[in-house]
Amino acid sequence: MKKISLLIASTLMLSATAIGAEKANSPDKDSTIDKSTIIDDVTGEPVQMREDGRGDRVVGAPWATRSPVLAVNGMAATSHPLATQVAIDILQQGGTAMDAAIAANAAIGLMEPTGNGIGGDLFAIVWDPKTEKLHGLNGSGRSAKGQTLAQLKQKIGDVSQIPNWGTPPVTVPGTVDAWFALHEKFGKLAMTENLAPAIQYAREGFPVTEVIAYYMDIYQTRYEKLFKVGEIEEITNYQATFLIDGNAPVEGQVFKNPNLANTLEKIAKGGRDAFYKGDIAKTMDSYFKRIGGPLRYEDFASHSSNWIDPASVNYRGYDVWELPPNGQGIAALQMLTVLENYDLKSMGHNSADYLHVMTEAKKLAFEDRARFYADPDYQKINLDYLLSEKYGKERAKLIDMKRAAKEVEHGDPKLIEGDTIYLTVADKDGMMVSLIQSNYRGMGTGLVADGLGFIFQNRGAQYSLTEGHPNVYAPGKRPFHTIIPAFITKDNKPYMSFGLMGGAMQPQGHVQMVTNIVDFDMNVQQAGDAARFHHKGSTSPTWEGRMKDSGVLELESGVKADVVKALQQRGHKVHITSGPFGGYQAILKDLKTGVYHGASEMRKDGQAQGY
Repeated sequence: MKKISLLIASTLMLSATAIGAEKANSPDKDSTIDKSTIIDDVTGEPVQMREDGRGDRVVGAPWATRSPVLAVNGMAATSHPLATQVAIDILQQGGTAMDAAIAANAAIGLMEPTGNGIGGDLFAIVWDPKTEKLHGLNGSGRSAKGQTLAQLKQKIGDVSQIPNWGTPPVTVPGTVDAWFALHEKFGKLAMTENLAPAIQYAREGFPVTEVIAYYMDIYQTRYEKLFKVGEIEEITNYQATFLIDGNAPVEGQVFKNPNLANTLEKIAKGGRDAFYKGDIAKTMDSYFKRIGGPLRYEDFASHSSNWIDPASVNYRGYDVWELPPNGQGIAALQMLTVLENYDLKSMGHNSADYLHVMTEAKKLAFEDRARFYADPDYQKINLDYLLSEKYGKERAKLIDMKRAAKEVEHGDPKLIEGDTIYLTVADKDGMMVSLIQSNYRGMGTGLVADGLGFIFQNRGAQYSLTEGHPNVYAPGKRPFHTIIPAFITKDNKPYMSFGLMGGAMQPQGHVQMVTNIVDFDMNVQQAGDAARFHHKGSTSPTWEGRMKDSGVLELESGVKADVVKALQQRGHKVHITSGPFGGYQAILKDLKTGVYHGASEMRKDGQAQGY
């Protein structure tokens, strides 16, 4: 009892799920958090009650939601419990981790359309136990070959950025091709077996979960308003596919998508060509011709994914791996090269010094992200220099530990040489898959091709319209991408497959997970449960909105009130909120026992499961 009392007294975590919690912990309020002190009748000692309605853990961090999930034969962690079960079923049927990852991804595309689907793109990092090396896949699509920058500007009018909705931001969906590229290299079961669970759920239905129902309701309202003002060209197909009796499904309501079942069935039987060269491609071509979109049959038929080498930096003895541009993964590596110059452990987790230096390192990395990251076919950057210890030290010198930087400049020009899902699966043979897939902004463009059952991504909103910028729009070009899978190795052995979805939160989240594990010795579940920060306001990869006022530092209410005050005194604009902190899944492999430790995001609907 005394141990539990002390744990309660030492805990300052509050619930961050409601606006009321946000207001109660606003930095404008008194920093003293209301708590009742009582005298325990058994121990006679004073105890501060946390008063947030949450129960207490008897072991481990008092703020953790649960223990890690442990297993030896296989592990899956996804943002949807049914998708996690699909992955475990495929593993138990003899499939590899890749088979299970594809099956889970197909299921989530149905079950979590608010974040992903076969209208989007995919990136993956895979540990292959046979070759004992990591492999990377860039499964992102390109812009329409028949549309120039001038034509795009004429279409969208006098605006500084490409709209997020309708046909302007549409790019070729890369997910299906990525599935088959990954399957050819690492799969064992037939694709008909891998896609069968998603097809069955699409036909028979599944109950919609809490978080997904919340976002589906938001997007119904958004799409219908955008259609009324002409920002979405057509909405009938979306309404027929994703609404039930004219309304977004509510939590617990059974949702079916027979059109998607038919599409997945054609893909399962006909392979990637069924999507990119067959009837599906012809349907997409006809649809865009009908509504005035730029994509054509040739854009789909010519698409292919690319195998790429992951990039890494060594952080305190651990090799952290990300994919190079056109993704933003190396921003996380850049942050780590800066942070290695500081003793984070002595600062204390989520202390004012820790959050300050993390935020300032983010600002530095994101200015380089805005200036240099782009499709490598159009713009080469010197990764060796960018991720070097020397460059990290130079950038670290720009941090003032007493003041938040209002504006930051990007690095040396010689760098130039020329609300997504994340899931992870591991199998009994040691293969580990880190996979991320997205429609970009929420459900995507709002456009659903006739009878196909999925929404097209709006990834093209991430092109710049500034001529001469590496990420400027061009025909047949891949846009800057936010989605990034991650991996950690130790002594050339697989250690942790992980990711954290959520736009610009992703590099910041990756770094927080790495420091939680490496610097603060958290277990894989605690690393995800700990209160997070998110800084917004850095210069955009579209080269809009240069940071001039330090941006906004968003915090969860688990951060201590005196820390918030200290950050404000250093010039940070602090906002206490519960929204932009991403969705984390991870599998850690114990280097001594080989046991898998799985974790899933308590901020989402998902779970980790092993066998």
